[in-house]
Amino acid sequence: MELVKPAFGLIFWMCVSFGLILFILKKFAWTPILNMLHEREESIQNALDSAEKAKEEMKALQSNNEKILADARTERDLLLKDARDIREKMISDAKGIASKEGERMLTIARENIQNEKMAAITELKNQVATLSIEIAEKILKSELSSDEKQKTLVNTLLKDVNLN
Repeated sequence: MELVKPAFGLIFWMCVSFGLILFILKKFAWTPILNMLHEREESIQNALDSAEKAKEEMKALQSNNEKILADARTERDLLLKDARDIREKMISDAKGIASKEGERMLTIARENIQNEKMAAITELKNQVATLSIEIAEKILKSELSSDEKQKTLVNTLLKDVNLN
């Protein structure tokens, strides 16, 4: 039963050993372990804070990116609208210029046709006059070939003049 009942000396040395181990552990193990735990806790808290800050920055960047994207789409739409307007204006201007040029060319063509027509009519009149003179000359030569025919013609012309 002596094993179950410890003696005073054993308890004393056990307490001294335990105290010594506690002192050694506190001096060399617990302080560094507690310091390490405290540093680890701080680094975890810093990491959590950094993660929260990064999350907020990501939200801000995402909203900023969406705004920039919306602005870019709006600007793209404006540029496309301007391009369409410029294209329509260029087409309209080209049609106007082509129409004016066509009218000018038609006017010139009509003038040329009128000039050609007048020249042809003048030429035709000249030919008709020449032919008429030649025919009259031939008729007069045949009619006035004898003296008697000449006297008869003069008499008929005098009668016509008196009648009028």
